[in-house]
Amino acid sequence: MRQRLARALAASLLAFTLPVSAPAFAQPAATKGFDGLRGDRSHGWIGQTRSEVLGQRGVVATSHPLAAQAGLDILKKGGNAFDAAVAAGAVLNVVEPESAGIGGDVLVLAWIAKEKKLVGLNGVGRAVTGSTPQRYTALGHTNRIPVRGIHSVTTPGAVDGWDALLKRAGTMTFKEVLEPAARIAEDGFGVSERVHGDWNDHLATLRSDPETARVYLPGGEPPPLYSVFRNPDLGKAFRLLQTGGRDAFYKGPIAEAMVARSQALGGGMTMADLARTEASWVTPISTTYRGHEVYQLPPSTQGFAVLQMLNILEACAPRLGVDLKAQGHRSPLYWHLLVEAKKIAFEDVYRYNGDPDFSKIDVAKLSSKAYAATRCADIDMKKARTPDAAVDPIGGTVYVAVADAEGNMVSFIYSIYGYFASGVTVPNYGFVLNNRAAFFSLDPKSPNVVAPGKRPFHTLIPGLIMKDGQPQTVFGLMGGTQQAQGHMQVLVDMLDLGANPQAASDAARFSHVQSTNTLFLESELFKAMGPALQALGHKVELGNAKIMGGFQAVTRPRLGEPTLAGASDHRKDGLAVAW
Repeated sequence: MRQRLARALAASLLAFTLPVSAPAFAQPAATKGFDGLRGDRSHGWIGQTRSEVLGQRGVVATSHPLAAQAGLDILKKGGNAFDAAVAAGAVLNVVEPESAGIGGDVLVLAWIAKEKKLVGLNGVGRAVTGSTPQRYTALGHTNRIPVRGIHSVTTPGAVDGWDALLKRAGTMTFKEVLEPAARIAEDGFGVSERVHGDWNDHLATLRSDPETARVYLPGGEPPPLYSVFRNPDLGKAFRLLQTGGRDAFYKGPIAEAMVARSQALGGGMTMADLARTEASWVTPISTTYRGHEVYQLPPSTQGFAVLQMLNILEACAPRLGVDLKAQGHRSPLYWHLLVEAKKIAFEDVYRYNGDPDFSKIDVAKLSSKAYAATRCADIDMKKARTPDAAVDPIGGTVYVAVADAEGNMVSFIYSIYGYFASGVTVPNYGFVLNNRAAFFSLDPKSPNVVAPGKRPFHTLIPGLIMKDGQPQTVFGLMGGTQQAQGHMQVLVDMLDLGANPQAASDAARFSHVQSTNTLFLESELFKAMGPALQALGHKVELGNAKIMGGFQAVTRPRLGEPTLAGASDHRKDGLAVAW
């Protein structure tokens, strides 16, 4: 009798936990027909998913719980925000291999407390030997560089960037900060709904390379939902970095494996390419907006587009009869102005952006208030304009925001570019090589034309806000071109409309695609503003959360006081954690 009752209780609990008719591992509830109504919040804005996470000794915010926890653990062991950022970033390679990894690049904006200085770090790799338009034409690529495969790969810059960051501002070494990533790669992690979905969405890429399929498709299929995925080869790579440092990656056995794989597939990467990899300390660029200083990184990132959009809003809104604060999300003119500012800024970023080592980019002009004022005439508040034709980049990125009790604040973003990037995995080391070369141009007149040793137009942009000369907020929003237009939207939410970072994260967003002039709106925004924006001439379509990016932030809400507040986007799996 007791056994029958136990079996019945177990069956009822299982039926409650998993969707009806669930397989051994259930699919996400949304695919099983659940279409419930969202509950309300008890305080503040009803649409906010939760309060900000508060702490005094440190806060870490990123897109996966295990990565956030790894960063917090480093802080608790005596590390600082720089140590924590690298630790969290390394774990993200393990738990979000579709978006980031040591085969990619890193960019950082940070306040170094001991130096009392704002710094920028460019850890972006470069085009490999032989990367010319002529070579790609000879390979049969006459219009654009392929998005997948070995010919889309640049030298990875992330590991060297991590090393440079720790040596200048950290307190720990690879031995300590890479331990969580190595351990999780060896022991495994549970596959969540979003990560499982990303894996399934990119099966063709995973199956395009035998080594990639071996590592990431155990049994020939994506890891099932709730299963434990292990990547001991990636664990081996992290163990080598712990003992051999960055040289193990750029001069040692990992470098040799990358070059051997490249050459076996007809690629041009050489040991000399990898040995030349060196991150650059760069001067951040900025503008003022609503009494704050907003900082971005210079080209070849798209950071100046954010500054230009903010300047256009500041200069043009009063001239065009728009009060952003008064009209807000409930006004179609609010959204229309933001979209039109985006179109103008992206025309310029596509026209002028490139590697400043190879071409001159007048960033001072493009990010100036005076230039923004000249563009007001290009905005018609009664009609959407058609922007110049463009080729938009793809997206797939992770972001980490960290602050500590010493006053350090780190805005850390890194990526392999597209989801699972080139699709080429390095044998024995379990990581995918980036596909950043795919966004180089083959047009010899373009400032972004491919050339050996050149850095590509880069979508990665960490953000940082200062107030009265003090660092206030580090923030980022991942996802290709969504990064710059997403930065604009969350900054307006916070600095014009008064949203806290969590509310800004939770608020509806748009994503405008320049190449097709299509305006994608999240569901609530689509229902509320879609018809009115369509009447203004926008090509409006319903968008989903995946293209809206994932926002993370850590702020000091009251300058001069110890409280830190973290926010994390519900569109991802992550959270902010505090100490």
